Amino acid sequence: MTTTSLRQRLAATALAGTLLLTGCAAGTSAATDTAASTSTTTTSSTSSSTTTVTEAAAAAETSESATTAETIAATAEAMEAFLATLSEEQQDAVLYAYDDETRTTSWSNFPVTFVERAGLNLADLTEEQQVAAMGVLEALLSDEAYATVVGIIGGDEYLAENSSSTESSLGQYYIAFFGDPADTAFAVQYGGHHLGLNAALDASAGTITFAPTHLGVQPAVYTNEEGEEVQPFDGIYTDAFAFFDSLTAEQQATLTSGEVSTCSPGDTCDFATGSGLQGSDLTEEQRVLLLDLLANWVGMADEQTTDAALAEIEATLDDTVVAWSGETTYDMTAGDGISFSVSGPDVYVALQAQDGSAGADVEGVTTSGWGHVHTIYRDPSNDYAGVVEQQAATGMAGGPGGA
Repeated sequence: MTTTSLRQRLAATALAGTLLLTGCAAGTSAATDTAASTSTTTTSSTSSSTTTVTEAAAAAETSESATTAETIAATAEAMEAFLATLSEEQQDAVLYAYDDETRTTSWSNFPVTFVERAGLNLADLTEEQQVAAMGVLEALLSDEAYATVVGIIGGDEYLAENSSSTESSLGQYYIAFFGDPADTAFAVQYGGHHLGLNAALDASAGTITFAPTHLGVQPAVYTNEEGEEVQPFDGIYTDAFAFFDSLTAEQQATLTSGEVSTCSPGDTCDFATGSGLQGSDLTEEQRVLLLDLLANWVGMADEQTTDAALAEIEATLDDTVVAWSGETTYDMTAGDGISFSVSGPDVYVALQAQDGSAGADVEGVTTSGWGHVHTIYRDPSNDYAGVVEQQAATGMAGGPGGA
């Protein structure tokens, strides 16, 4: 899947790194034997690391872009840096053609043993490679979105260590690239249990889209190894209830009488609008609060990209329908959580509390309802930036009641 030009560019990057890191003597040796440099890279990548993904995420350098162009450039640079740490075999495994339909079915809410993922499993990489892989996400995502993603991953690692689940792949995540980062358009896919990021970046068009993407969480609240309480979906819940609380009693009645719909991650969808509260019936303040909620999925990159995506959604917000079921106050000690859907011409977002733990029980920790949530973000008019069409799932499809 890799091209000759890409291999040459990566070899040059690796050689430059050797000259900088090891000095003149080692640099002379590398210059006289390019194959030795490649061999060194290959050897360093044959043994996997015991580092967890969240530990690798913490080691990745942090910075935040302000514009779409800056995000695209930073992500491409991080992709190149990650590729330079890989052997040729690993490069072949992680790189796909930009229009490869594999990207439409290789993401899911299920663990990686249920649905085959594209690319490389971070569990099979060295610590250096893991950190470089997480560096790609750090370059792509805003600080807030990066923290949410790392929190989701941390929750899965928590389940692997503390729950009754017998699933051996909890905490395992894959990364894949569709297209050459040196080209004007390319995509990043990153996912595993309760996570499926699909980001399409196009420098010539000046656009980034995260449609489609799956964010899930289980448990909703957990304590990490540093003794800190982590709540990955607190921002989503806070924004959801800010919107709900802004509604009049009559609007809330219309909202909760509607039918909440959903689309399965990694599968086809008819984007059912259903019944509920119409966007045209919202005040200006309420419209802003709804857009703030949608930004948790739409606005995972920089501010400019977020503003552009939300402006497109706002243009057809009058034709968008919102439905809600479940609790009406943000109190995770009561009830079984919430479900809602937002369906319009340019956005489809659904959040659903799951009514079971899928076998991942932890004493004293809620892993169903509030504590087990699936969400999906799709763009009916621009999934995968219009490059490929969603294919039907070949294995298990996600959705209500899934893992």
